[in-house]
Amino acid sequence: MADLRDYTSLRVGGPAKKFVEVGTEAEIISAIETAGDSPILIIGSGTNILVSDTGFEGTVIRIVNHSLQAEVDACSGATLTIGAGENWDDFVKTTLERGFAGLETLSGIPGSVGAAPIQNIGAYGHEVSEFITRVRTYDRQKKEIKTFTNLECEFEYRNSHFKSHPGRYVILDVQFNLRQGEITTPITYSELATKLGIEVGEKAPVAETRKAVLELRAMKGMLLNKTDRDSWSAGSFFTNPIVSAEVAAKLPPEAPQWPTSDGRVKTSAAWLIENSGIHKGDAHGGARVSTKHVLALTNAGNATANDILELAHVAKEKVYEKFGITLETEVNLVGVTL
Repeated sequence: MADLRDYTSLRVGGPAKKFVEVGTEAEIISAIETAGDSPILIIGSGTNILVSDTGFEGTVIRIVNHSLQAEVDACSGATLTIGAGENWDDFVKTTLERGFAGLETLSGIPGSVGAAPIQNIGAYGHEVSEFITRVRTYDRQKKEIKTFTNLECEFEYRNSHFKSHPGRYVILDVQFNLRQGEITTPITYSELATKLGIEVGEKAPVAETRKAVLELRAMKGMLLNKTDRDSWSAGSFFTNPIVSAEVAAKLPPEAPQWPTSDGRVKTSAAWLIENSGIHKGDAHGGARVSTKHVLALTNAGNATANDILELAHVAKEKVYEKFGITLETEVNLVGVTL
């Protein structure tokens, strides 16, 4: 039996009843079908999951397929099809080295390519859904290959059709369309603009932008580093809440607010947590709020999944008591609830 703490960035989690690694599309489908009706858990890099201390009573399938197909057109840019098991940041680095622009602000996000559309990962003003043209999956219910267009993926903030139908679709590969170029689109995120030494709305070289993003993430403990316990996390534990205009109007004037297209308002989970009485470095058992970024919960010692859950529960309760807003987890909970 494999101990799942060895396959997750939080380094917690009990054993899997059965554990297999698959490297081709045929192996992925075979492993799924072999599991039959028993529970399965699909993982890649294990960077966005919190697994129960009792482990997983089923089959864990770790996808490690690496493949890249590219078609480049002088007018339409590059169409890249990437295997689900490819490391996300390695892929981003490769696109920039090949002269393609677009993914630079998504540099350094831990995880695999296959996980990117499920969460609709995003950072510094951009989401991966802006660049995805197609997602190819295996439909466990119908036992057939199913390809989704961008529209059919139903992308929303940190959400997608795949996340809304957990366990049904296993992503096989993802197709991206990227433009050729060495300059970004206008930088809309003020923190990144300041780091680059430009004004919001100005453009910057993609290589410099990637470097700036990686430095910002490292400062926040959001780059995986086996010698830095502040990076032993699953990234942002909670998503930024999107609330009604009425709820937003009751927040203090200094609370960050970003209007959305549907009339609601997005605010900062990190600001809410920090202003509810939670502080960087707060600990519970072996779990600790990162000393660099209040939104990351870390394994500071020999943390258990329960330690991390208890710390998350305290943060969630304090935010609700202070602001009346219920935080939602961005991390996928396996065998546990919050």
